[in-house]
Amino acid sequence: MMTLRQIRHFIAVAETGSISAAAQTAFISQSTLTLAIQQLEEEIGVGLFNRHAKGMSLTHQGHQFLRQAHLILATVDNAKRSLQQSTDQVAGQLIIGVTSLVAGYYLADLLTRFQRAYPNVEIRVMEDERPYIEHLLVSGEIDVGVLILSNLEDRHALQTEVLTHSPHRLWLPAQHPLLEHDSINLADVAREPLIQLNVDEMDRNAHRMWSGAGLQPRITLKTASTEAVRSLVAAGLGVSIQPDMTYRPWSLEGDIIEARPIADLSQTLDVGLAWRRGTARPALVDPFLTVAREQPHGGRKPSI
Repeated sequence: MMTLRQIRHFIAVAETGSISAAAQTAFISQSTLTLAIQQLEEEIGVGLFNRHAKGMSLTHQGHQFLRQAHLILATVDNAKRSLQQSTDQVAGQLIIGVTSLVAGYYLADLLTRFQRAYPNVEIRVMEDERPYIEHLLVSGEIDVGVLILSNLEDRHALQTEVLTHSPHRLWLPAQHPLLEHDSINLADVAREPLIQLNVDEMDRNAHRMWSGAGLQPRITLKTASTEAVRSLVAAGLGVSIQPDMTYRPWSLEGDIIEARPIADLSQTLDVGLAWRRGTARPALVDPFLTVAREQPHGGRKPSI
């Protein structure tokens, strides 16, 4: 039978990327850890890791199981906490760093659930650009960050956990010719006038996406406003590729916005948590992590 110890060992390997590093973290032998992972894979009947010379990386099933593994441990922690201490007795201040796009489309639900669970904890939120949030995390000036994890630079100094993978879709105005296509590819999009969102390093993500596809898009307008993207697309002035978490099927003017998947685009926008690695983390970070894992924020799904 699967055990909590196996799940914890699996998470340790997934987060460190190697048996040796995970063994040091968990204070057990490499052989014990290797056996635990093998037994876990046999128990669930799928391979969780790709083994290679540089270490171990998660398979697709491994990524799925990692999310569930965190939820399992969060549920167990919650059960223990409910027996040991009322959350009303937990007090103090939690300082959270957040980037702008995440603040607009993800943060409110998370903070509402945490404040409901821990009413006597004072929450302070600092919104800034990702590099400065990283600096504050590493220096210990904030406790935890809620941000897009794709462009993190100080990965050796930060522990991270993805909370949601938000797939990208193509936003189009009503009656756009591409809506008649059975399948839409990036090459189809590259021929259209493109409206690009530049907030929260979305331009870097877009450059990485187009470079990987070997295509040059026709960018006709750049803006830091998601609402501007919505209005411009709805008005027929271009199309845009955006993460599902920001989707709403109408603009502020009430015009319809359609969203369609892009067949050859698998890149997701990964939103999650980051906190300082290697030192005892602030006491309120663990309760925050537990609440964040309990109810994943699903993001908005387009009507297709």
